[in-house]
This record gives sequence, C-alpha cells and structure tokens, in this order.
Amino acid sequence: MASYLERLAARTAVVGSVLCLGLDPDPAALPPGFPATLAGVERFCLLLLEVGLPYAAAVKPNLAFFESFGSAGIAALERIRASIPASIPVIADAKRGDIGSTAAFQAVALFDVLGADAITANPYVGAEGLRPFLERGDHYTYVLCRTSNPGSDEFQGLPVAADADGAPSEEVHERIARRVAAWGPGGTVGLVVGATAPDQLRRIRASAPGLGFLVPGVGAQGGDVAPILEDGPATAAPAGGRTGGGLLANVSRGIARAGLDAGLDDPVDLAERLAGAARNWSTTLAVPVLS
Repeated sequence: MASYLERLAARTAVVGSVLCLGLDPDPAALPPGFPATLAGVERFCLLLLEVGLPYAAAVKPNLAFFESFGSAGIAALERIRASIPASIPVIADAKRGDIGSTAAFQAVALFDVLGADAITANPYVGAEGLRPFLERGDHYTYVLCRTSNPGSDEFQGLPVAADADGAPSEEVHERIARRVAAWGPGGTVGLVVGATAPDQLRRIRASAPGLGFLVPGVGAQGGDVAPILEDGPATAAPAGGRTGGGLLANVSRGIARAGLDAGLDDPVDLAERLAGAARNWSTTLAVPVLS
C-alpha cells in the first residue's frame, strides 16, 4: 500500500491545494435548520463533506466534538468516516499519547476501527510511548510542536539548555521538532505547527526540513497564509519533493460558519455558501502541482 505521504501528495495534486477541511461541529453554531443535536451535527458534517470535498486535500474531524455525545457520537463519526472516499486522507484529531501498552490499543482504535489515515499525538511521553503509532508504515502521526492557542508559550516557549548531542540552547517547541525529526521508520511522523506563530514555524522548518506539517490557526484564529505557503512545505525527504511538500493547512470555522446567515428555508443557498467558502480557501491555499 502507498505511504501516507504518497497518498497525500496524490490528493494534493488532484485539488492543487493544501486545504485540510476541519470538522469541528459545535452544536451551538450550526446553521438555521440544523438542530443542536447529534442528528443535526451529523447531517451538517455530511453536507460539509458533500460540498467541500472537491476542494480539500484532506479531512480532519476533531474527535472531542463527537465524543461529547458518548457512544452515539462515535457511531456517527464512524458513519461520517465511511462516507469519505479512500483517496482522501482522513486525520483523526485525537491528540493521543500514553505509555506504549495503552498507545497500542489507541492505534488499533484510531487506525483499524475508525479507519483514520493519520492522527495527532502529544510528544510528552517521548518516542517510546508513541512507537505503536510510528511503526504503522502506511499511517502517519502529527506530533504537537507549536500549537496555535494563545497560551501555548507557557510550556512550549520555555528555554532548554544545549545538550550533549549537539542541540543548541533553544525553546521547548524547537527541541521537540529537532527530536521528532529523528523519529519514525521513514515517513510516518510530522508536526503540528500553528499559523499564529510564523517566526516559530520558520525556525521549526529549519530544524525539521523533511517532516510534513499540519498547520491549524488560519481563518477564525487569524493566522496569515503567506508564511505557511512559504515555510510550510518540506524541503527534504521524506515529505519534500512531492506536490504540497507534506503540508496541510486546516480550516474549520472559516468554512463551516459561512452558512450561519443563510436562509432557513433555502438549503441551496446554504450549500452554495459553504461550497464557496471551501472553494475560496482552496484557491487561497493553492500550490504548484509537481509532475
């Protein structure tokens, strides 16, 4: 089976964009006509996929929005996952990370049962704890590095002294990038790097030239697109040299909330607004298609 990075590059070439369609369905922020219930959430997600998939290189459901409904929410997520064609990578935004025995079952739950192509994970347990994810050669793990939330510097910005392995004095997120670049048996690990910190993104890319980046924070969080397209694509193997360079820029609310003021009795207008937002973001995040 093709590697995750190969499948991502192929899909990115099809749409000519690094847009990742985020599914963060807040029941309190659904458009008119969609009840604030699990049924409303599922129906809205299916509409988002129907109109947004033609423009997306990948899809990223945030598991917490489904887990909040209990087992019924997980069942809805499984149905939503099943509706996405196999050619489109699906990233389970789960932010997992635990000791190895627990991580092994998490890998089964997310990769085998849910059918995710990639996940997000926390590096706090180190490479040993994430090995059950990293050893899955046809899947991918995006490790949290420099997140997009305003309080991220509380820990991620702490200084770290130079070490005996040659790493310079740097901040925690830079050391994470440096260490993670050596993880994974060739192309199974990347980084989550927020668009709200373009200077840090540039430095992280210098420390990890071959890793795929998943970049949240554009759209509603206000991150600029230009630095992402300039510094986000990988410049070395394994992610470099492919269409998109292993880059994905996630947009959730910037698309989903485009239909909030659509007419209650005009589903066509709602679909057109959502499709237009997805199309515009795809164009904004366009990349050259490599031969």
